Amino acid sequence: MGKTMRKKMKGSQNLRQRLLLSTLSSTPIVIDDIRADDMIPGLRPHEVNLLRLFETVTDDAFVEVNETGTQLKYKPGIIMGGKNLVHTCSLSRSIGYYLEPLILLGLFGKKPLSIRLKGITNDSRDPSVDTFRSTTLNIIKRFGVPAEDLELKIEARGVAPNGGGEVLLTIPNVKTLSAVHWVEEGMVKKIRGITFSTRVTSDFEHSMRFSARGIFNNLLPDVHIFQDHKTGAQAGKSPGYGISLVAETTTGCYISADTTVSCERPDETGELDVEKKERLPAEDTGVEVASWLLQEIEKGGVVDSTHQGLLFLLCALSEQDVSKVRVGTLSPYAVETLRNIKEFLGVKFDIKPDPLTGTVILKCTGSGLINLSRKLS
Repeated sequence: MGKTMRKKMKGSQNLRQRLLLSTLSSTPIVIDDIRADDMIPGLRPHEVNLLRLFETVTDDAFVEVNETGTQLKYKPGIIMGGKNLVHTCSLSRSIGYYLEPLILLGLFGKKPLSIRLKGITNDSRDPSVDTFRSTTLNIIKRFGVPAEDLELKIEARGVAPNGGGEVLLTIPNVKTLSAVHWVEEGMVKKIRGITFSTRVTSDFEHSMRFSARGIFNNLLPDVHIFQDHKTGAQAGKSPGYGISLVAETTTGCYISADTTVSCERPDETGELDVEKKERLPAEDTGVEVASWLLQEIEKGGVVDSTHQGLLFLLCALSEQDVSKVRVGTLSPYAVETLRNIKEFLGVKFDIKPDPLTGTVILKCTGSGLINLSRKLS
């Protein structure tokens, strides 16, 4: 047996994406200097937990972490998928952190994926499970993924710091993804949204809905924001509330914005304490997210800035045909994604700014990734 050739990388940035692309391209990696100079060096709890999730949905993966957690060796296994899987996510990040890589892994599994994820469903750092349900899944359908087996059910809500939320994700497997020509944003025809509250009065929801609608009603008539007040076991273990909004356009684009307010802060200086700022009143939260959504629409592009990275990954993984997409200003995460795609898949994007609209048009030829292990029914 020859020695395994591993791709050498450094640092903790984009660990999630590196693991994903390593798995999809069957490329073993070794990552050194993971927060080597930090007060607390090495992998964070949510990153170790993510590795466990990769082990759950793949078979025969090899993971080795040194004593300090500053070096990781990863040899990807075969993506299996499977039914009735369960994974408890780390409480230092929300379920949204795990969903993006999980959805892409599921598409290229041997069997369709059905997995129950437990933890924090909504926080202010990662896209909420509502955004994944209303926006992310619709973006994925563009690439030829069948809609009937693509679903995210929110069975219980859970906010930081104690979580208690639960979602059920089902993802069909595909042989290959279709290339897309997606450059027309269209006009916004309707706005949908959902507010939720857990272990607090539903008055918070009324305030958010009223203030968000106050902004949109001046702009278009078709605005509906639904309520999801949870009680009992479905309300998780911590009090909080939030809002998720999505604008749908005449050409089938979905642009989203969301946030969550946790009414309980952890005492210890954990990573959850990113924002120690004063909590906004509920009506201000509604105004803030409505304004974010309008800013995302103004930037132009067929997806919002949160989804740019996912869009580029889907284009790069699709069949060996040309995909062409339009986005607003490239986010830092999207730029990192383009670098990682080139590194692992060898796919280069042709990037042309459109000075008339302030948007950017990207073209690439897909890597033609084929799901060879897919079981044909």
